[in-house]
Amino acid sequence: MDKIKVGIINVTGYAGVELARLLSQHPQVELASVTGRSAAGQSLSEVFPHLAGIDLTIKAKLGDVELAFSAMPHKESAEEIIPLLEKGIKVVDISADFRLKDASEYQQWYGLNHPAPQLLAQAVYGLPELHRAQIAPAQLVANPGCYPTGAILALAPAVKAKLIGPDIIVDSKSGVSGAGRTLSLATHYSEANEDTTAYALEGHRHLPEITQELKLLNPGQSPSVTFVPHLIPMTRGILTTAYANLTSGKLKAEELRKLYLDFNKDEPFVRVADSPPHTKQTWGSNLCLVYPTVDQRTGRLVVISVIDNLVKGAAGQAIQNMNLMLGLPETMGLEALPVYP
Repeated sequence: MDKIKVGIINVTGYAGVELARLLSQHPQVELASVTGRSAAGQSLSEVFPHLAGIDLTIKAKLGDVELAFSAMPHKESAEEIIPLLEKGIKVVDISADFRLKDASEYQQWYGLNHPAPQLLAQAVYGLPELHRAQIAPAQLVANPGCYPTGAILALAPAVKAKLIGPDIIVDSKSGVSGAGRTLSLATHYSEANEDTTAYALEGHRHLPEITQELKLLNPGQSPSVTFVPHLIPMTRGILTTAYANLTSGKLKAEELRKLYLDFNKDEPFVRVADSPPHTKQTWGSNLCLVYPTVDQRTGRLVVISVIDNLVKGAAGQAIQNMNLMLGLPETMGLEALPVYP
């Protein structure tokens, strides 16, 4: 059986190079073409020596493929994707261009008029745990942001069951790779090492994604989400702690845990942990570990989730979506256990 040819637009970013690593081990697809303007003409293994087993030259334009991953920045990604869709090529977009259903929200949060608003209705938000049935037949899937992935998976069971009120706090801490490979003072080693800082307190671009998806889980309630991200001195990982007031009386931690176990019983990559999880427990894997509990003193839900921001938060989830779109087993190519220590 011939392998399905896939390609990566902008392989030189962290998400793109992680896609290349994971796809190189996928049994049913062939990584046939990669692009990267800054490294065009060079071999992939020359730019990234850890990918020495992949014999590909980085091109300026994508070659002949059946499915493409776009890891371009927002706006530029949509511009690359439009001609691919017109040719009938399936696309998983890792940028933010098709995550929000409202073009005016895109303009508000990204400061640009949406380059292809006509495609927003057909794009499927690519969180398989919530939209698996819609992802499978889709031609265009919008891979979720890393922060929203951790936050939504932490809160989805409670929101769906109407256990919590609309006032929600999401506190997330991310490793430096979440900022990408572009050089900046904030991610310079001397600035980020031995330092922790909150940022985007006026509103982070991932906030509307979180709100959009939580609203869909409980349409009768409009969530009011305070989201505060933090940068911490590690390479990979996101730890999210979400808080919300319970809507009814006392809820036992065991009852909450059973709710989360039932909600995720068929999910291959979401596991309800027995104790508060560490980011290292997902390092290099497509897992999301979730730990729900109740603060009995305050009647408040507290949920912790951890993911690897480059795998379940980006490249791994993109491959999970690809598998669904191509009719392959959802876990194919993603079975590797986390790396430890």
